Amino acid sequence: MILQYPEGSLPAKVCGLTRASDVRLCLELGFRCTGFIFAPGSPRRISPEQAAVLPAGNALRVGVFAGLPADDVLRIMKTARLDLAQLHGGEDEDFCRTVGPERVIKVFWPQRFAAARPGDAAGAADLLREECLRFAPVCALFLLDAGISGGGTGRTLPRQDLRSFRPPRPWIQAGGLAPDNLQRAFADCSSWAVDLNSGVEERPGLKDAVKLKAAAAALRGLSGRHPFNKEES
Repeated sequence: MILQYPEGSLPAKVCGLTRASDVRLCLELGFRCTGFIFAPGSPRRISPEQAAVLPAGNALRVGVFAGLPADDVLRIMKTARLDLAQLHGGEDEDFCRTVGPERVIKVFWPQRFAAARPGDAAGAADLLREECLRFAPVCALFLLDAGISGGGTGRTLPRQDLRSFRPPRPWIQAGGLAPDNLQRAFADCSSWAVDLNSGVEERPGLKDAVKLKAAAAALRGLSGRHPFNKEES
């Protein structure tokens, strides 16, 4: 499956967006994806109707979901004009098929596999690899986050364990990312993009323009060393 996104876009998703001014700045700066959270309990949660009126531009629009039935995800995607659904709630393959394999970002937590195989890094890597192979036919992208569940914690993904990670789908790295560590994040891992949230905020749901611009500058500095602007299959 081919992911269509603007040529020359910056390899990042800015997530937890709630206000039009932040979305407009993300579009002006050229970030690849804009993200909106619909998961219950999140301090960045907005309604589908609120998301629908936020600017779209050329970026891929991503909705973050956890604990909702597939029919609700589909309804919200239609109302909010979303391109992709990021699934954080342990959804299975049938759920992904219902949403549409070409529209699913499947989330994994490497530290969950490490906890299942304490002291056995190779075994934990095998578990992650098996899950990636299991879900590859029913999703377009993977996202690897810090912790063992949920998201938006600001904790750092254990990138040292992912340097040789080459999954069967493009992947996004998340967890504790901010303008000052983006270059290191890409040096450590060969991901398709990064997920920015708390590291570019004033407070939950409200982005910091200075931090967004700094993140964009850091990502532009990498464009010559990473194949960000090719279509991924």
